[in-house]
Amino acid sequence: MTADTPLSAPSALSARALLIDMDGTIVNSDAVVERCWRRWAEEQGLDPEYVLGHVHGRQGHATMAVILPERAAELNHADNKRMLEQETSDIEGVVPVPGAPAFMAALAGLPHALVTSADEALAQARLGAAGLPVPEVRVTAERVGAGKPDPEGFLKGAAELGFGPGDCIVLEDSEVGIAAGRAAGMRVLGVGPRAAAHGPTAHVPTLEGVRVEALTDGGLRLHLPSRG
Repeated sequence: MTADTPLSAPSALSARALLIDMDGTIVNSDAVVERCWRRWAEEQGLDPEYVLGHVHGRQGHATMAVILPERAAELNHADNKRMLEQETSDIEGVVPVPGAPAFMAALAGLPHALVTSADEALAQARLGAAGLPVPEVRVTAERVGAGKPDPEGFLKGAAELGFGPGDCIVLEDSEVGIAAGRAAGMRVLGVGPRAAAHGPTAHVPTLEGVRVEALTDGGLRLHLPSRG
């Protein structure tokens, strides 16, 4: 164990179901996101690096509202629609997060749902490009009235799987996603370099080494790799 490893960091998490974010958590789409948002930033005369610091986890129109709070909502929604079309057709560089293929394969037959700020078309395109299975239960952008950090998506995913918030673990990479999971009353496994700073229940750098154990009562346990 290293000096900066919390003594309370769990080595395993048990749950009845998992609610899994997509971008940054099981799919690395950073190359596409950067291309599309750099173009948008340049169109608006904004610093692309500043814009890229706000895009992770939110729906596009919500990101635009944060960056340009005085801008008309209809312009944000129009740009969001255009950018979703661009991102859906651009899958170059979309790859699975390390460990994601084995992790998702291990969830076959176990209760889990995708909860993403992407719409259905984009989710299908990116999961397909990354070679990952498409979860049967999906809560995508068009199925919620409020995006992350609002907990609606995670609460809806839990309800569709038939479980309460306390029975579920969220897997997330972004600040707003982790905030949404916590607001839903759920434990959060943070995945990737962005997640550690935002107070998840536990954190792993990637999904490599995260082992899924099916329990006899129908639940599951996530065994986390040692950080020492």
